[in-house]
Amino acid sequence: MDTRMVQFIRALRAAGVRISLAESQDAMYGVSAVGAINRDYFRSTLRATLVKESRDQGTFDYFFPLFFGNNQPPMNNIPDNMTPEQKQMLQEALQSLMGNLQALKDLLRQMLEGRPFSQQQLEDMGRQSGLNQGQELYQRQWFERRMNRQAGMQQLQEAMEQLLQELREMGMSEEALDELRQQMQENAQGLSEQISQYAGASLAEQMADKEPEPKPDLLDVPFSQLSQNEVDNIRDEIRRLAARLRSRASLRQRRANSGIIDPRRVMRHNMRYGGVPIELKFRTRHVKPRLILICDISTSMRYCAEFLLTLVYELQDVVAKTDSYIFISDLVEISMTFEEKQPQEAVAQVLMDNPPGYYSTDLGNSLKTFEREQMGKITSKTTVIVLGDGRNNYNNPQIDIAEDMHRRARRLIWFCPEAPGLWGTGDSDMHRYAPHSDGVYKVTNLRELANAVDSILADG
Repeated sequence: MDTRMVQFIRALRAAGVRISLAESQDAMYGVSAVGAINRDYFRSTLRATLVKESRDQGTFDYFFPLFFGNNQPPMNNIPDNMTPEQKQMLQEALQSLMGNLQALKDLLRQMLEGRPFSQQQLEDMGRQSGLNQGQELYQRQWFERRMNRQAGMQQLQEAMEQLLQELREMGMSEEALDELRQQMQENAQGLSEQISQYAGASLAEQMADKEPEPKPDLLDVPFSQLSQNEVDNIRDEIRRLAARLRSRASLRQRRANSGIIDPRRVMRHNMRYGGVPIELKFRTRHVKPRLILICDISTSMRYCAEFLLTLVYELQDVVAKTDSYIFISDLVEISMTFEEKQPQEAVAQVLMDNPPGYYSTDLGNSLKTFEREQMGKITSKTTVIVLGDGRNNYNNPQIDIAEDMHRRARRLIWFCPEAPGLWGTGDSDMHRYAPHSDGVYKVTNLRELANAVDSILADG
């Protein structure tokens, strides 16, 4: 049991659950105290000692039966529940079918007698399907299908239908046929579940045996490759990241106070010394930026937009004013939502109210709406940030509007997840937008996004 528990803990770690050595020891001590005979107590003890966060509960529930299930599905010996006449009829029907279904003879009898697959049968099917080469649980369904084909489960369903038809022609009642069909389906389902359990348990054990690969820094994981756990971790990290950026902005403010001498203040302050500049005074001209955010929230850009909006609104004390807009096929203003709610709550509300759907990205149409309804908000003090990949699905990109926005604003900056080598490929218009901007930041992960935001604040 100790070896099995160690494998279970290693598999949980490989799946992303944080479990320390001390917590592993607590689990061992807990099981020693309560025992493993009562399955509910055993499961509760492991959950209490190994799972610290609610998001890991689903991972625990997924792996537990793979390591501590009995792998024996409930199955019935169908002939034992039949009358002597029905048994004789079933035997004759099986004999008449065997000429056409010789290869299924053993499997059909095994299913009827309610005998689960033996360990040797499962190992043979797993080896033939390449299960020993699997390393991740997302491969489970694929290996299940291959093992089901190796076992002949599809042909078993066809044989069951032929058997029922043969019995119908021999005069078995419809009531008896319906009962037989239900029992055979239950047994066949039990065999399929046994294959599924074996495939999942084998993959989990192989994960546990494999040395865990060092995980990359969460800040460097591309947005397109984030797992749900990593997304949740980033949401927790955003506030701490914002605090660091806020401290950097404050430090720059202090450096500005000690960097550039203000002659007028020096003269006024040193009048008491007859105009001799004994005490120096410095200029404080670090201006808080005024921002306009225009964010693409289509499926490919959704996480990036969520993190940018959250980060910027966590930094509102170092920003003069922020007006925010989102778009997929058309522009929607969302500034009011952030005035009423905390940043993460507001972002969640915005994304829920504007789900991705059948519509396609149309930045050009969104810019047209902005020109018609919001262009007056751009002044010589405004920094406009457009978050998007510049893909318009072959619609009109409205380059002239982007050029006008660039002319009116202090700066127009693009945050784009695509490298310049992809600009102009397919439906990309990024190569046409870029010349009408003051710069393009590549933002494929949280570190690049944070650096881009910090650069905007540094040049406030």
